[in-house]
Amino acid sequence: MVEISDMKRVLAVILAGGASERLSILAAERAKPAVPFGGKYRIIDFTLSNCSNSGIYNVAVLTQFNPRSLAQHVGVGRPWDMDREKGGAVMLQPFLSRSQRNWYKGTADAVYQNLYYIIDQRVDEIMVLSADHIYSMRYDQMLASHRNRHADVTVAVYDVPQEDTSRFGIITLDHNERIVNFEEKPKAAKSRLASMGIYIFNKKVLVDSLEEMASGQQGYDFGHDVLPDLISKYQVYGFRFHGYWRDVGTVDAYWQANMDLIVDLPELNLYNPENEIRTIVQGYPPVKLGPHAQISRALICNGAIVNGTVIDSIISPRVFVEEDAVIKNSIIFEDTTIGRGTIIEKSIIDKQVWISRGCHIGMSDDYAPNTEEPEYLNTGITLVGKGTRIPSEVMIGRNCKIEPRVEASDFLSKTVASGETIKSKSPRPYQI
Repeated sequence: MVEISDMKRVLAVILAGGASERLSILAAERAKPAVPFGGKYRIIDFTLSNCSNSGIYNVAVLTQFNPRSLAQHVGVGRPWDMDREKGGAVMLQPFLSRSQRNWYKGTADAVYQNLYYIIDQRVDEIMVLSADHIYSMRYDQMLASHRNRHADVTVAVYDVPQEDTSRFGIITLDHNERIVNFEEKPKAAKSRLASMGIYIFNKKVLVDSLEEMASGQQGYDFGHDVLPDLISKYQVYGFRFHGYWRDVGTVDAYWQANMDLIVDLPELNLYNPENEIRTIVQGYPPVKLGPHAQISRALICNGAIVNGTVIDSIISPRVFVEEDAVIKNSIIFEDTTIGRGTIIEKSIIDKQVWISRGCHIGMSDDYAPNTEEPEYLNTGITLVGKGTRIPSEVMIGRNCKIEPRVEASDFLSKTVASGETIKSKSPRPYQI
């Protein structure tokens, strides 16, 4: 472990600017790290909480895509004890200047375009973190390993199943845990150790390597470009992480990570006070269960009123479930109303949705992929976008996509076949 006082010499740079087509409409109008998770959290809460739990309070959050809701959520970092006179949470956005800065063209380019901020910091190490993974990790343990080995760079690695190696950057370690090979999304991997996108750099090594690489190309990433170049030049080590870690970059992975929270003994323990996952605390009233409510393996957040049945699902704050409604294997975002007699199965319902009585959503034996997004919506999960209003007795199949702010008048039929998409003919203005 590293003493808390030593963590003052660390700057965490959180990459939170990426768009995510693979999350479909869930991330169409919000940054991926701002997507709700687990009922009461946002995805970025896990990275920010890991920093706070590790004694890192000097944090720079790099934003780009649809940053408004993310900026509002993070604010000055008060829930994570980062509202401080020295250090604290700082939001950094792309900017234009006489040096012709532009949109970020990769993860390393995002950090390079903010080198002016990093150079000004009186720190020894820079932690580069992704804001779109779900995990609980003590970064101080990784930092202790980095310092004990006198490493120039340390990369967190995670053992993934062989069939998943093509989705990640794969790292090979020698007997001293030094990185000897890196392959970006290989078809035939030599190892099962995936890079978690968590890096510790000695400050000078990071600055020198980014300045050197930036002179020769327009855009570049840490995994694809920077890390392979550093292996032969510096002391680059791996740090094995053995806890729960999930990349929630697809609809299916996002849904599954949420469902992982409701098993009897979840691998990710949200109830551990030593590694608390923090977020903005809202003054909602307690959960209210009606006389006919039935709940089984579910997370129900404050402010929710449940008069129906909830099974293997997550209910966010201020959701209203009317009598005889049934919700199974689904995630319901904040301020949504589920009408009497409606049945929802294996669906994700975004914020401020009104579903009238007698609807069936995600109820079909037909698993035809979505015609617009067959690569991303093909496992039976139906999505309903923010602010949509669904009229009564509508039957919606699997792998369907109901886009944000669809009105009842946009449904030309009472049946939406599996794989279909419903769009708004006259969309209302976007609101966070």
